[in-house]
Amino acid sequence: MVRRHRPRCAVDARLGRASVGGRKIPVRGRDRVRYRDIVLSITTPDPAFWAGKKVLVTGHTGFKGTWLSLWLERLGAQVAGLALDPSTDPSMYRLVGNDDVVDSTIGDVTYAAAVGDVMARVQPDVIFHLAAQVLVRRSYVDPIETIATNVVGTANVLNEARNVDGLQAIVVITSDKCYENREWHWPYREDEAMGGHDPYSASKGSAELITSSMRRSFFAEPGAALIGSARAGNVIGGGDWSADRLIPDIVKAFAKGDEVVIRMPEAIRPWQHVLEPLSGYLVLGERLAGGDAIAADGWNFGPADEDAKPVGWMVEQMAKRWGEGAGFRIEPDGGPHEARLLKLDTSKANAELGWRRRMTLDQALEWVIDWYRAQVDGGDMRQLSLDQIAAYEALASPAPPVSA
Repeated sequence: MVRRHRPRCAVDARLGRASVGGRKIPVRGRDRVRYRDIVLSITTPDPAFWAGKKVLVTGHTGFKGTWLSLWLERLGAQVAGLALDPSTDPSMYRLVGNDDVVDSTIGDVTYAAAVGDVMARVQPDVIFHLAAQVLVRRSYVDPIETIATNVVGTANVLNEARNVDGLQAIVVITSDKCYENREWHWPYREDEAMGGHDPYSASKGSAELITSSMRRSFFAEPGAALIGSARAGNVIGGGDWSADRLIPDIVKAFAKGDEVVIRMPEAIRPWQHVLEPLSGYLVLGERLAGGDAIAADGWNFGPADEDAKPVGWMVEQMAKRWGEGAGFRIEPDGGPHEARLLKLDTSKANAELGWRRRMTLDQALEWVIDWYRAQVDGGDMRQLSLDQIAAYEALASPAPPVSA
């Protein structure tokens, strides 16, 4: 298949020049044209909305789940969680002391009864479903676990949510790898085909299909909760110690004074700080809970094109910033297939949710180094994490690159 280059401006070059001053411009899908007000300022999570809201976060003990729970606590929400015990030691969840502030239930989303019990007790207003098996390589080792957690787990959460009175919104977090990746240079839009070469990617594509089916089959009546799904690229940030992930591998090696081993230095990934997509999840949750039917759809939350960088570049930048004890070597291991090129088109989220990326990749790397350096030095990681959230909220969106 040949895909033509589609030049874009801030929204989409097919629409002409992006509007200013609040004018309406068309936002074209492949089968429709709709008009939306372009949001000129960055949409920020609203404390007035979240204050007192009962929010259930599945996967709250994981890397992204911990950051999301911290942010929700800061916004004034009553946070409950359902997840397995943290899978790493150390874990961000324990380092920031979230066990003391989250109404935590240790359980498995593949067991429908466990999911139903938590929902019946919590009676959430909003659900963020993050619980997942998140590692590509692990999916080759145990594909059944991956499929059960990511597909059946998602179906269980959505099915049990049908029994929650007063539920307003569900945000299902999948992955940029849900798309049928053709390894081309153009970014994927939300209406591209689902797919996946490896079991992890296929499970995330399947989770998207399950979400769409459940939305149309059981949440279509007036007054039913609205469901949106969120797809993000490779997130980086302090507190991630997962196996076979670039930043955790780098930090663990640098902290010991060892060389980090790089498998695929030429692979290009859409890197972004973890707070970038989380801000999108929160804004999407607000829009869904507010009854905006347009929000009940799939959404991409990714970095700017210039922040899609090769793995080798990332390692070099991390080594420069870490300083003494930082080194790396390249050793291809002939392992299983992993995608080498993948980008996301975020035009829809930009135009309709007012979501913008706020950090350059250089800023994100500085924040990552600051976090891990503080952890190595015995710092107060809860306070530092909250400080980074506050600093992120205060950021303005970086200026877009100037085209020649």
